[in-house]
Amino acid sequence: MAADFELSAELRTDMGKGASRRLRRKADHIPAVIYGAGREPQPLTLAHKDLAKACENEAFFSHVLTLTIDGEKQSAIIKDLQRHPAKPRIMHADFLRVQMDQLISVDVPLHFLNEDLCVGVKIGGGQISHNMTQVEISCLPGVLPEYIEVDLAELELGQAVHMSEITLPEGVTIPALSHGADYDQLVASVNINKRAEADDADVAGEEDGEAETDSGTEDEGEE
Repeated sequence: MAADFELSAELRTDMGKGASRRLRRKADHIPAVIYGAGREPQPLTLAHKDLAKACENEAFFSHVLTLTIDGEKQSAIIKDLQRHPAKPRIMHADFLRVQMDQLISVDVPLHFLNEDLCVGVKIGGGQISHNMTQVEISCLPGVLPEYIEVDLAELELGQAVHMSEITLPEGVTIPALSHGADYDQLVASVNINKRAEADDADVAGEEDGEAETDSGTEDEGEE
């Protein structure tokens, strides 16, 4: 898939925690690093606003990016972000260089389709549980999907979808499945709606109570 995101960065020479704090505070930039593809890691700095804006798009996390570093363009994927625990602030970013002829492993989001048409919900009165929202895949950079679709239309009450049942694009695999059946994780399931079941039980209990009261009143009248 072609790179749709471009970011500009500069090589960082001022290292250490103190330098990183000054960078964030005074220049509104953040520290980052790019590594991989048989080259030495390079410490970087880039504008926080540019990265934060890119992160607003879900596709940013599953696309090959173009990083322009002091005039040199490098293809990469975002590998890790460190965020402030209490503020909407990115603290550090890790980028992994990619080569178009080498496999990469990326976490891509899952998009669930036809939830409103799901048999287990419409007919069985069940409730859909999402056990996973993303999945790690392996593929060449050129076929990296933006997301993986999971169709839930035919899922019945009590049934589930596992990773091995996901329909993957050509050239895409799920590495975890190569380790055996124990790694075939649950993706989504249709379960009994506990809340609806509890409400029905409450209604039934109230009706039984009313019936007993009516029966007691009738008995008193007969005496």
